[in-house]
Amino acid sequence: MYMQRDFLLFVAMATAAAMPAMAQTPAAVGPAGSEAHRAAPIPDFSRVWNHPAFPWFEPPVSGPGPITNLSRWAEQRPQTEGGSAALPASKVGVSNYDQLVGDYKSPILQPWAAAVVKKFGEISLAGITYPNPSNQCWPFGMPFIYKQFLMQMIQEPDRIIMLYNGDQLRRVRLNQPHPSSPTPSWYGDSVGRYEGDTLVIDTVGVKTDRPYAMIDLFGTPFTDKLHIVERYRLRDYDDVKDALDRNRKENWLFNGDVFSQHRGKFLQLHVTIEDEGVFTTPWTATLTYVPGPDHISEGVCAENPREYYNNKDSDVPKAEKPDF
Repeated sequence: MYMQRDFLLFVAMATAAAMPAMAQTPAAVGPAGSEAHRAAPIPDFSRVWNHPAFPWFEPPVSGPGPITNLSRWAEQRPQTEGGSAALPASKVGVSNYDQLVGDYKSPILQPWAAAVVKKFGEISLAGITYPNPSNQCWPFGMPFIYKQFLMQMIQEPDRIIMLYNGDQLRRVRLNQPHPSSPTPSWYGDSVGRYEGDTLVIDTVGVKTDRPYAMIDLFGTPFTDKLHIVERYRLRDYDDVKDALDRNRKENWLFNGDVFSQHRGKFLQLHVTIEDEGVFTTPWTATLTYVPGPDHISEGVCAENPREYYNNKDSDVPKAEKPDF
């Protein structure tokens, strides 16, 4: 089972505590000697946030959205001891995390990308767990990293640090442009800025020359044209209840519905993804987080690479020689 495999990899260790949000620099003085405008205070996102839902994306109200699962479970049911809802496959209900069959007929996919998604779905329908960055212990990259349901945001004057369960990290430079030719990297070149109550992060340059290069659990490919824009806001329940409803209808809530009873602040991410090499149009989705635990437990993956469900070792990263 997918959940068995993922959850057996966690080992509890404390991570860095969140730092407080920093005050924004006031606007420059205008030519008449008075401030042109006074900058709004920066929202405080610094804490651990939780989105316990698989696969992860909340489809938009309207317009193009992410690839969804053709295989469903007929009802919401929290995970069992085996790490699964333990339900038979269906054509209606929520996403079946045991059988990942991406909708290869989605109009957002170019034909070659649709063929890739279709192939992965056929593998899953045959009862085979196909490799992805998570089950092979590789860096997840963007936007696959959204699979990690715990995220800690640390705000500093010139950067944002984002820690994810599974021992993965993103760095976002603030108020700087992308280089003219960014060096491809696992999480890309991310630059951010505050727009009032919103943190906007723009990412390009995600590494394509890598094993298991996919943007989601359905094997959807990407190219060097991948461009991701994230908009993070603190929102009240009434502002996000429609997204929570879409989440409950689409995704498997493996810890049960931890969203509906929360009445404090939510962290909502609105993401726009475009890749003219893969998609026919940009598409959008949301992820709505509730406050999480005080810290994130460190995940150790490569120390036990044996895939008991396949009776072989995972293709974990290996060093050809010692680095010391």
